[in-house]
Amino acid sequence: MNKIFTQIESAFISLMRQKSRTILTIVAVAIGIASLITMITAGDGLRDMVLKELEAYGSDAINIEVRVPGKGAAGSSTSFASGLTITTFKNKDVDEIKKVDNVELLYTYITGQEIIKYQEVAKSAMIFGYGANAPLIEKIPVNLGRFYTVDEEESLSSVIVLGSKIKDNLFGDDDALDKTVYVRGKPFKVVGVLEERGATFGFDMDSMVYIPTLTMQKKLLGTDYIIGLSAKVKDVNKINETKDELIALLRELHNIDNPDEDDFEAMTMADAQTMVETVLSAITMLLVVIAAVSLVVGGVGITNIMYVSVIERTFEVGLRRAVGAKRKDILWQFLLEAGILTFLGGLFGIIVGMGISFLIFYVAVSFGIDWTYAVSPFSIISSLLFSVLIGMFFGVYPAQKAASMDPINALRQE
Repeated sequence: MNKIFTQIESAFISLMRQKSRTILTIVAVAIGIASLITMITAGDGLRDMVLKELEAYGSDAINIEVRVPGKGAAGSSTSFASGLTITTFKNKDVDEIKKVDNVELLYTYITGQEIIKYQEVAKSAMIFGYGANAPLIEKIPVNLGRFYTVDEEESLSSVIVLGSKIKDNLFGDDDALDKTVYVRGKPFKVVGVLEERGATFGFDMDSMVYIPTLTMQKKLLGTDYIIGLSAKVKDVNKINETKDELIALLRELHNIDNPDEDDFEAMTMADAQTMVETVLSAITMLLVVIAAVSLVVGGVGITNIMYVSVIERTFEVGLRRAVGAKRKDILWQFLLEAGILTFLGGLFGIIVGMGISFLIFYVAVSFGIDWTYAVSPFSIISSLLFSVLIGMFFGVYPAQKAASMDPINALRQE
């Protein structure tokens, strides 16, 4: 045991003699470890945020959205982003879906960007035409007033529910309930104001407003199509069977024989969670690999630094061998130096990585994003262990070089 402590002490003394190289190596390793910690923590935070948002929908819900035929699962998002309007999902399709035995209730939706006016104030807002059953399927927290009813939707009532930011922009501190706002010159009565919700999937939820889907179709857009619906099932144990039944029904209604040509995408919340976790895990793994590559680059630097150290300390190695040190003693001294270098770099890297992760958390929360800050003990231990292993691995060659020196030749190098 005393011999081990002596070797560690000797390694520390040797490293102190090479301050500039020691600091550069520690910094290189710290950057790699900080990147590793940041990537893992950010990936976990993003995963938690997305899964929390998906929890707004119950496990008994099936979501169906339009998509560009043949474009796969990304078709719907791609079409919305490009401004492409898909009109194949009609109200008559919804009437048939309502007849499916395991469908308890559903709501349809459609979106649009409009200007909302109140007196002399006008604000741009994302308008969601949402069915009145929406609060029974997903979480839509109303702070003041209420959400509109099924009767109001079926009678094409001009009612509107405002996001908290839109309410503040239009009314300030004044009460908005029962006031009249105008969309495309048409009056809408404010029946509710939502709680502050922040950002979700890149959308500012507080700058959105809701009106009944049928009202938006008939009074604003003059259409009979929707972009999607969410259905709540009676028996959640049969949810996958029901999803398959809805897919078959829509293919029949849309005269689709080839599944690759589907103009819609059906997904349960379990499907969505699995897809999100798969995608985010792949992204996190890719980022971790990139960070690990930087550590490997740092390891190459360790090899160079230790090799130069061996050359400069040739006489010292020869002297130690001359007074009785064995080859394994020399080997372990240089391996310990490499391990200590990367251990210290790992410690600093963990501290820096935790700091950067907290900064990301702080910025996300300041923008209203429900972000989680948690650095797992596993990521800390694994990062530290990985950094030490990198040092030991890349320190093997120069350590063996030192251990294999002929002591007589080494002494002549003074």
